[in-house]
Amino acid sequence: MRPDLPAKALRALLATLAVVWSIFPIALVVLSSFKEGHRIFETPPSFVFTPTFAHYERLWEKWPEFFANMTNSLIVTLGATLLTVAIATLGGYVHARHRSRILTGAAFAMILVRMLPPIVVTLPLFPIVNWLRLHDTHLLLIAIYATFFVSLATWIMKAFIERIPRELEEAAVVDGAGLPQILLRVILPLSANGIFAASVFVFVYSWNEYFFALIFTTRAAKTTPLVISEILSTVEGVDWGLLFAAATLQLLPILIFVVAAQRYVVAGLAAGSVKG
Repeated sequence: MRPDLPAKALRALLATLAVVWSIFPIALVVLSSFKEGHRIFETPPSFVFTPTFAHYERLWEKWPEFFANMTNSLIVTLGATLLTVAIATLGGYVHARHRSRILTGAAFAMILVRMLPPIVVTLPLFPIVNWLRLHDTHLLLIAIYATFFVSLATWIMKAFIERIPRELEEAAVVDGAGLPQILLRVILPLSANGIFAASVFVFVYSWNEYFFALIFTTRAAKTTPLVISEILSTVEGVDWGLLFAAATLQLLPILIFVVAAQRYVVAGLAAGSVKG
């Protein structure tokens, strides 16, 4: 027997248990959305049943705003992701290629903003938001989400850009390229993994964010997490089948996006752990 075989088997077992532990609650919600109402909380739970779409039909009939507000979620999420990645790519390039006290101070300021509790930021934002007439707008949520996640995205991009040889930029300069050409033709293509990795983190956060959406939206920019909270707190009581159907639909875009980009997430985490 190979001496390292027991250790590898143990790691595989622990990884399998971690995956099962993480997936089981999600699978339970998804499966419950296709069960008849009286079978959702049966004990022991049954994983063999005839699926029904009654909960989804009732969700469409009773909560049509849920589907309309998914458009708001998509607008805000895509906007926040694009804005964050654009700023983080430029910021990551500057931090990767230059050193100064000002940049060091800016780095600590970004980390400080990320560490502040949301409620601390909300109070002073109210008069500013009202003065600018941005309440209940997509633009406001996009700006807030980008502000809170640009620090992590910048450090991810910094880690990727630091691994790009400076000689490539020097060769581009010799060929007559300016900074815009260097960024577009050298940095962006070679840091694509970092861009995708940062995008995943911002996308997931923006799609599921609840607190700022609750405080700063009422109708026009209302997102789906708020509708799910309303479904959970109806006067008639919780319709669990309908709630699980809404949660499944809310989860589906994130699941598809993360699974499609999972290798970029791993690459981003690995790069972020390397000290430049």
